[in-house]
Amino acid sequence: MSLPTVLAIFAHPDDIEFVAAGTMLLLAERGWETHYCNLCSGSCGSATMDAETTRRTRFYESQAAAKLLGAIWHAPIADDLELLYSVENLRKVAALVRLVKPTIVLTHAPIDYMEDHTVASRLAVTAAFARGMPNFATLPPAESADYDTTVYHALPHGLCDPLGQPVTAELYVDTAAVHATKRDALAKHVSQKHWLDVSQGMDSYLLTLDEMSQTVGRQSGKFTHAEGWRRHLHLGFSAAPSDPLSDVLGASVWRNPNYGK
Repeated sequence: MSLPTVLAIFAHPDDIEFVAAGTMLLLAERGWETHYCNLCSGSCGSATMDAETTRRTRFYESQAAAKLLGAIWHAPIADDLELLYSVENLRKVAALVRLVKPTIVLTHAPIDYMEDHTVASRLAVTAAFARGMPNFATLPPAESADYDTTVYHALPHGLCDPLGQPVTAELYVDTAAVHATKRDALAKHVSQKHWLDVSQGMDSYLLTLDEMSQTVGRQSGKFTHAEGWRRHLHLGFSAAPSDPLSDVLGASVWRNPNYGK
């Protein structure tokens, strides 16, 4: 019997560590198979290395992070800022979804501060939607399968939309028990400390992770460290509204009673 699976589809190496790795670790503890995919190579993520060196460096860093998280790593499909919502890219992501057959898909917020994040989310959603459509061809070819899946969107960068409007979660996942491992996985992305310092003034990216995690925890009003999620509408994904994160993680999930009000 195959294990239930979760597939994280995000944009850049280190995105998963910042907003999704804690949830993946908790699912893995409960026997789930976890899959890790950054659609972009990270090629633009350096102020000192050329694109090929950066691409190669971030390739190995993301593999090391996935290994530490106990997740199966999948290769990127595009360079940074070149991830477009195209038929070719959709065929590639749909092939991945059909290969993994995830019960849960984790991805970026539907609208985020930069386009790679937004496009990664759109590709993940449509690829999951097309999982059971035999007339949609994938690259490489992969057999379609019709089954229920649930798509969860992470909170956007900065906990607000691109126009600065605050965004809160529907569900908060208590990640305190796995925060240290999540932090160790982020530390595998060694090349990012200098880049984030230069490009975004983030000081230490590990401290930034701590602060983000604690901020979401405070937002929940329940946890010291947390990751926040919003469910995609179930239509086309499951026969009825489903919430496998809450079902599986139980007391580690708190539902926001004010969400959508």
